[in-house]
Amino acid sequence: MNWNAIVTVYLKELKDSLRDRRTLISMIVVPTLLMPVIMFGAGFVMSKVVRKAQAEATSLVIVGGADSPGLVAALKADPKFRVVEPSGDYKQMVSEKKIRLAVEIPAGFETALKSGQTQAVTLYHYQGEMKSGMGVGEVDRFFRDLREKTVEARLAERGLSKDFVHPFEIKRENVAPPAKVGGNIIGGIVPYMIIILCFTGAMYPAIDLTAGEKERGTMETLLCSPVHRVNIVLGKFLMVMTASVATIILTLISTTVSIVIAGSFFAGRGAAAATGGAPGGGMGFIPTIDPAGILGVFALIAPVAVLFAALLLTISLFAKSYKEAQSYVSPLIIVVLMPAMMGMMPGIELSPKTALIPILNICLACKEMLSGVWNWGYLALIFGSTLAFAAVGIALCVRMFNREDVIFRA
Repeated sequence: MNWNAIVTVYLKELKDSLRDRRTLISMIVVPTLLMPVIMFGAGFVMSKVVRKAQAEATSLVIVGGADSPGLVAALKADPKFRVVEPSGDYKQMVSEKKIRLAVEIPAGFETALKSGQTQAVTLYHYQGEMKSGMGVGEVDRFFRDLREKTVEARLAERGLSKDFVHPFEIKRENVAPPAKVGGNIIGGIVPYMIIILCFTGAMYPAIDLTAGEKERGTMETLLCSPVHRVNIVLGKFLMVMTASVATIILTLISTTVSIVIAGSFFAGRGAAAATGGAPGGGMGFIPTIDPAGILGVFALIAPVAVLFAALLLTISLFAKSYKEAQSYVSPLIIVVLMPAMMGMMPGIELSPKTALIPILNICLACKEMLSGVWNWGYLALIFGSTLAFAAVGIALCVRMFNREDVIFRA
């Protein structure tokens, strides 16, 4: 192994890659812009859609209620509701999103309330549909208020206080520090996005340095040079790893800046709400992320970049053309996505078994580090096992480069 030869091949490949537009987009543009777009662009659009849906009056159909005029009049008078006359099957209208829900009032509802009998009001809604869910919440609150007023009236008739049915209150108080709250909120998303970008950042350079050179006819020229193939492999490997690590660094920088700006923005809104006289003083609690966790994420994902670089180089080497290499490599994104998505699921925690599962272990460890939790034993196990997988990948890559039937595959 000659380091001078390796560096020479690496610099040559680096110069060629920086001239490739696809590599620059996957390595620089996408990781730099993706997190701000997700955190601000997508968040702004989603909040705007939700606010618009909340501002709209809930469209509903009243089924029955002919003998409960007071209740029907109260529903029609509430500005939050827009009562619609049924133009057919009201259940079909809900399922086709023509209305948000239908309210079925049982016969004799108001008479039953006065006599103390129990009745059931049925809300027909579209489960899983956002607007229908909002409508159900509004109508549910309306009937809960009616129920409380009915109870208060019955207690007053008997000379009892309304506190008679509320002997105690339940209060909630968060005891976790802001870093742990922030880590649990976005701790699963950040490593998920970083791993995906780490993979895509290495994918295009790996394809271009193997199948791309075969297609251009420059692979033979490089192999004819007085450089051992191990040095050529390691030079190309270092270039692919550089692209992957650069993608990680740019992603972490843009993510950190986005989190800082977002935290300042929400803190400003919370302060404004507090000074505006809002009861309770606005938000009062701004989630944060442990800054050391960002560095820990980078240190832990670096071996994954080595693994991805070796794996993508080996697979791309089998292809005869750039397009064929893409067809081989693209399905691997699913293989990477599955364990990364499992790391975001509740109930899956870091353990000796999960610490040995590639990618999943990284997601779980990064989530804990961003929360300020450092399990050094598990971190060492994850780092060591990932390096072992990466070493196997590099050895396999070198072996494939020494096979003529792979390099000159027809």
